[in-house]
Amino acid sequence: VQLVESGGGLVQFGGSLRLSCAASGSIFSIYAMGWYRQAPGKQRELVARITSGGSTNYADSVKGRFTISRDNSKNTVYLQMNSLKSEDTAVYYCNAVHILTTTTYWGQGTQVTVSS
Repeated sequence: VQLVESGGGLVQFGGSLRLSCAASGSIFSIYAMGWYRQAPGKQRELVARITSGGSTNYADSVKGRFTISRDNSKNTVYLQMNSLKSEDTAVYYCNAVHILTTTTYWGQGTQVTVSS
């Protein structure tokens, strides 16, 4: 599975961005998808996850501001980010986990920078 993220960039405090992750090379619907992020000097952390059936869960720090969704017809997962804060600045990575084998794949990451 190849994962390619897009949509990152520079945004002002309180602004919005939508990240996309396009998957190829396998049947998209059999993967649970997630977004992780890693800020400088910090460990990579889970931001949001969506199962193959569409159930979602979020990190407490982004609940109510971020929304993860998937379009299986387009092999794409999205992360809508609203009310962005400076602490959301990080490299955001797309993640895919096979629902049976738990084999995991990562994208190359996309930088999100929130300016105050």
